[in-house]
Amino acid sequence: MQKNVGGYDRTARFVLGPILILVGVAAFAGLVTLAGGTLGLVLAGAAFVVGAVLTTTATTQKCPINAAIGINTYKEHGSSQSSPEETKPSAK
Repeated sequence: MQKNVGGYDRTARFVLGPILILVGVAAFAGLVTLAGGTLGLVLAGAAFVVGAVLTTTATTQKCPINAAIGINTYKEHGSSQSSPEETKPSAK
């Protein structure tokens, strides 16, 4: 799979992912209440899993969902073309 996550998309994933992981862990530990009973545990688990997926896709820069729907926010850095200074003939 080619890289398809970059720019603001990657930055947002790097910010939201760890936040959701922390919210999920805090909810499991009882520090934060997302909802009462079983629903709270389900939401905590969902927050943790979504945060882990966002963090992983930001790190690897590969997202299967982006690939499936045809979104590519990744732009390669550098260029294979030579600069104008490199193509000028040298003066003797």
